[in-house]
Amino acid sequence: MSEQTDLPVYGSTPATNPTEHTVPAKVTVPALMARKGTAKKIMCLTAYDYPTARLVDEAGFDLILVGDSMANVVLGHASTLKVSLDQIISATRAVKRGADRPLVVADMPFGTYHVSRADTAINALRLIREGGAQAVKLEGGRNRAHLVRALVDADIPVMGHIGLLPQSINSRGGYRVQGKTAAGARGLLEDALALQDAGAFAIVLEGIPAQVARRISERLLIPTIGIGAGGGCDGQILVFHDVVGLSFGPPPKFVKRYANVADIMRKALGELLVDMRSGEFPAALHTYQVSEELPENWDFDL
Repeated sequence: MSEQTDLPVYGSTPATNPTEHTVPAKVTVPALMARKGTAKKIMCLTAYDYPTARLVDEAGFDLILVGDSMANVVLGHASTLKVSLDQIISATRAVKRGADRPLVVADMPFGTYHVSRADTAINALRLIREGGAQAVKLEGGRNRAHLVRALVDADIPVMGHIGLLPQSINSRGGYRVQGKTAAGARGLLEDALALQDAGAFAIVLEGIPAQVARRISERLLIPTIGIGAGGGCDGQILVFHDVVGLSFGPPPKFVKRYANVADIMRKALGELLVDMRSGEFPAALHTYQVSEELPENWDFDL
């Protein structure tokens, strides 16, 4: 058990010589659950493709979520409702090719668990078997607990998600912070306890006042992962594109942007365009040469 729970220091990379350094262990569900009650935060980030997953893995994150947020930041949709199960499966496959150490969790898209227990299990099994995910995530509290229990009974690890629910944008009338009243806070706690009792290994708390999220985290025996829920959670998650400046429009209040990669890409593309127009690209450095002298009429000899 100790080998599973002793996760590496954040930011470490696999050692090239195992005799000199400890190779970071693969992150597992039991290892993450063992973080509860410790000072070791669980570091999570989204990824939707091979190169991003490689970067997130190399940085030392513990968990990669192949989120339905790809509908917004990759596919250009206004909400997460448009992404399909097949698209999440394809993205999960790409992420798995780029990430070895982090636990890879796949979102269940809208409509894939708003059905019977049997159909929910079939859809989740596709994410595990075809996509290579090691766990799935679905939104909802007490109203989804029976589905969580069914998936756990089928040996599928489940991460819950309560608070602001992007897939409920139509029924809730938009993206609204949850738990701002005493009654709302109690409801969120009841949701979290129901998911825990159903067998969820962790719960995402999104768009919840920091005081409420902290109290929920203190009451639970399983880890909480915050996004817009303050620093009292057991871990944090953000959308990759928001963090590096590849998303368009104003970021949510809870996002801290650490780079503006879009500006770097714009500059690079602009310089390429200038070089193409002027003929400076491709230069001799970027072209191939023949290995022997060709006669002047070489094309007629073919």
